[in-house]
Amino acid sequence: MQRIGPLVVGLLTIGAARAAGQQATGTTLWRVAGTTLATPPALALGPAAAIWNPAQTEDSARLLLAVEAIQTPAAVDATGLISTVRFPAGSLGQFGLLFGRVGLSDITQTIDSPDPTGSAVPVYTFAFGATWSRVLAGTSVGATVAFHETRLDVARADRWTIDVGASRAFGGDRLRLAAATHFFSSLKTNDPAQDVYAGIEGRVWSGTMGRGNNRVVVRGRYGMSFAHGFAADHQFGLGADFAKTLGLDLMVVREGSYSNAVNWRPAGAVRIAIGKYRVTLARDGGVSDLGSSYRVGVEMRFR
Repeated sequence: MQRIGPLVVGLLTIGAARAAGQQATGTTLWRVAGTTLATPPALALGPAAAIWNPAQTEDSARLLLAVEAIQTPAAVDATGLISTVRFPAGSLGQFGLLFGRVGLSDITQTIDSPDPTGSAVPVYTFAFGATWSRVLAGTSVGATVAFHETRLDVARADRWTIDVGASRAFGGDRLRLAAATHFFSSLKTNDPAQDVYAGIEGRVWSGTMGRGNNRVVVRGRYGMSFAHGFAADHQFGLGADFAKTLGLDLMVVREGSYSNAVNWRPAGAVRIAIGKYRVTLARDGGVSDLGSSYRVGVEMRFR
């Protein structure tokens, strides 16, 4: 969250027409949307999670639909939307389409005072692409090809990205490793327009709930976001699943930055399964007194 202000302001004032800078701003907007994730991005699961890691093979439903809405605090005033549709294609795996958009609101033109003098300044990014995933030799693999457009006032930059991801479980659900690229478009290890994600998840406790046979599983998680031109982000979390109908996720993120500043940010989510619907309510704890960001997601599974 703390990275968006200097980057957007700088690009708007000293060279928004430069395509590389605009692409970095677009990815930064997506990092702001990602503050509501309560699991490391590499370990995220679900149809909409394909935008973070395309290796999504956990569900065999004949059709999956997902919509997520994101709202940041008024001090940032960014809104986001992620929507996906996925379907199996036999031995070929699963295919899908995804669309996502994040933008800033209430940015208006000024001259020499804070009072607006013109129309609103458009600042947004969107991605539209196709995604595929399959289980190969016990490993979930996936790829996403997407077109991106980033708009900063009158300047616009377009690009194509191709992302790959993998996830593998060991010993049933005892241990899971995952990794993915995010908006990969250049062979660099310090490009602020892209990220590399990695994560590890281990089962720390399992048992039954009450007198029934409803299983409870608690998992510990660690993840990293790196290779993006500034210090790596580190994510530490716990997750609990109750009888596959209720899930709780908690995470604390140590955010890197372009300077030596270090920021800690918490996030949490509740997941509820009701028939063919799965509802997610998530929020982060806010940083620097800016307030919290929120995410509401609905997944629909048709079997």
